[in-house]
Amino acid sequence: MLPSAKIIGAGLATIGLAGAGVGVGIVFASLIISTARNPSLRPQLFSYAVLGFALTEALALFALMMAFLLLYGT
Repeated sequence: MLPSAKIIGAGLATIGLAGAGVGVGIVFASLIISTARNPSLRPQLFSYAVLGFALTEALALFALMMAFLLLYGT
């Protein structure tokens, strides 16, 4: 594989990291809005927000792993 193609592919694979950042922002923005609407559901909503955060960050780690595999894989 050409070295330039590896670098371009790894750069394209890291676009998923920007999507993960947006996803985390949306998760916690929704937590704030829903807590403001109904404060009594805060513990349940927080557990859902933590789950959403974990799944969103897992997608970011997969994108980062793909970028590293493209750069350093044989």
